[in-house]
Order: sequence, then C-alpha cells, then structure tokens
Amino acid sequence: MLHRPFRPLFAVLAALSVGSAQGLDVRVLVEQGSTVPVRLLGTEAAPQPAPQTWTVGLRSGELTLGGKAAGSPTLYVPPTPGSRVQIGRKTYRGGVLLRVKGNQVQGINVVNVEDYLRGVVPAEMPALWPEAALEAQAVVARTYVSRRVNPAQPYDICATTNCQMYPGVAGEHERTNSAIDATLGEVLTFGGELADTYFSANSGGYTASAAEVWGKNLPYLIAKPDPQSVAASGDRGRWQLNVSQSRVQSAANSYRLNVGTVRRVAFTRVSTSGRVEEVTVTGSNRTARLSGANAGGFVRDLGASSSRARIEGGGTVSASQPLRVSGQGSGHGVGLSQYGALGFAREGKGHRDVLGFYYPGTAVQALSYAGLQAEARPGASLPDTARPDTVLPDTVLPGTALSLTAPLASSQAGTGLLAAGSGGAAE
Repeated sequence: MLHRPFRPLFAVLAALSVGSAQGLDVRVLVEQGSTVPVRLLGTEAAPQPAPQTWTVGLRSGELTLGGKAAGSPTLYVPPTPGSRVQIGRKTYRGGVLLRVKGNQVQGINVVNVEDYLRGVVPAEMPALWPEAALEAQAVVARTYVSRRVNPAQPYDICATTNCQMYPGVAGEHERTNSAIDATLGEVLTFGGELADTYFSANSGGYTASAAEVWGKNLPYLIAKPDPQSVAASGDRGRWQLNVSQSRVQSAANSYRLNVGTVRRVAFTRVSTSGRVEEVTVTGSNRTARLSGANAGGFVRDLGASSSRARIEGGGTVSASQPLRVSGQGSGHGVGLSQYGALGFAREGKGHRDVLGFYYPGTAVQALSYAGLQAEARPGASLPDTARPDTVLPDTVLPGTALSLTAPLASSQAGTGLLAAGSGGAAE
C-alpha cells in the first residue's frame, strides 16, 4: 500500500509524465552517492511552488524516499518541455532517473540533446570566442554524445572531463545557446555512421592520429600540421617542466620498470606528429623501455600537458638535477583542436571549414528523430494516477531511436577548405 508521504511526489511524477519532449533524449550520470537529493522545479513557464527536496537513499537493494521504502530499485521523472530538476546541488533541464548501483544511488539527468548541449558547450569552450568556433564545438559535442546513446546501458555519458563537462543550467550562456540553435541537429558522419569526434584543447601545431594515441585506425582522425593552433595560442601553447627525481621515480615505479634509482630518461622514438612513442629509462639496476600508449602515459605522469614533448639537457636526473622536459599543446591532440578552431574563426572561416580540416572525409548531416516504443510491461511507464509501482525497468527507457537524413548542402561560408577535399560537409 502506498504510504501517504509519497503521494505529493507521485502526483508530480504523474503530472510531469504528460507531453514528453520530442527528439533525442540522452542520459547523463550527474550524481552518485549513498543518498541523492532531488527537487522537482516544474517548468520555466510554470515553476513548482515551494518545491520539496526528496532525499533518495537505499535499503536492501531498493530505493527509499525520505527514509521510507519506495518499493523499487528505479524511479523515473521523464523530461517535458521546459522542465527542470535539481539533482544534488545543481539544476538541470529535463527529468531524472534514479537507480540503485551496488551500495549507491545514481542520479541520471534525462535531457533533450539540444538542452544538454546548452550546458556542455560553454563548459568546453569559452563562450566569448567567435561564433564559428562555438558552432564547430556544438556539432562536435552533439555528435560525441549521440554516438554514445545506448538504451541497453543504464546511462549514456558522464558529466566530467572523462566524457564532456556538463554543469547544467548554471553554466549556460546566450552566445553558446545561439551557436547550438544555429547548428540544430547537425552531426558529423563517416560512411553513413556517426563519427568519433574526439577533441582537445590544443594540438600544439600538429594533430595526432587515433592510431598513434589509441591504436584505433580511423581515416578521418589523422596526423597533420595544424599551424592555426600555434597561431591562436601563441606562447600559451608552449610549456617547460623541471621534473624532480622523486616524480620521475614515481612514474617509473607506476609502470613497474624495476630499473632501480632512475639516472636518465630519453624519448627514443616519436610519431609523425612529434608525440612520444617510446621512452627509455636507465636506472642503477638496468634499462627499460615503454612504448605506445604507455609511453605517452609516462610523459603525462611527469606532469606534461601533452605527449608532444622532448627532453632538454641530455635527460640526466638526480636529487640535485631535475629532468628538463619541454613541449607544445594540451591534451591528446586527436580531432578538433579548440585553439585551432579559434584561429580559423579569427580568419573568417565558417564552422564547416573548421570541421572539414579536423575531420577530413566526414559529412555534416542532420539527426532525424524517430520514436522508440517501450516494451509494454508492468511499471514500464508512469501511470495517469499515482501508484507504488511508478518505476522504469533498467533496460527500457522511453525515448527515441536515432537515424540520419540525407547530407545537408554545403553553406556558402563552408566551401573554402571543403572544396579542397578536406571533407566536413557533403556536396
């Protein structure tokens, strides 16, 4: 039997279940802990008066509300046009999915992809940058999350730098909102499928291939000179480090090189893009080598912001002599360089020119949304009236399936680089 304290919450759940937003909904893990506070704020047009905060916890593998059993491991408030919800300390557009994961509660924001981007784009790129750069970032971010939508998983993406930064409503900005609206639905594809649109802050003057960084050979993620990143970032794109012996020793130990006390470090092989592919470490006991992704990881463990690096001064290191390392760029360097996008935008190039340079051979297409029918089963959707089984099964999320329309025609502003065969927009 439904406990009386739950009635106000489930009445709100039922009210919000009507008129769910059309389009692609993405599920973002935004909060996780032994308890997750949730506050339903209503819509922008009709704010919820005096919204109550519900502390969602767990007991015996099921969720609790205010300490009382909810009778389910999952609760769901679907997104509606203009709806907002507070999860933890942050406010988000859309709805919320709450689920048990081990001994913790996960708070998952379920939000229309365009509304999701309103939080992401200004968190990933300064909102005062030129329009073309912001528009390129919007397309890249939209493609990145759309490729990761998978209804078979409990959520699609996280809200940190491990995925894409997503601070919710507080991070939104009118300039990035305009860039998102200007590129509504635009994504990058290759061979009719969504592309892997990796990006980083600064290529350091030469983009990296997916093959050299992750061993993943993708024809549109290649190593190539990128002078715009250098021009736009200037001295900010260059860095120098003096690494103490203790830090070098810690990096060597973390890779279990067993060389004894480190005496010398050398970058003995670099890729086409100038990124470290082999590190040789000489110690008091022996010499050992790291290659591939481990070599790049070792360089970053030294404190480098990029593996596009070199050793200065012979590579000797001791208690009184730090290891000297210098380099260029920030991040892995694969795909879009944000400073490079800034450079292109300052030259008057459009966002498709930017995308064509960093993802050659790809096409700009528009998302087409088609409804995904949830399997009919008890508790699979919210009822018209409040019930104790107001839950959503872990494997079924009312939402949308994703398909693509025909390629969009190239815009007049996007023909410069693309006409030279760099890709980015289909003819």
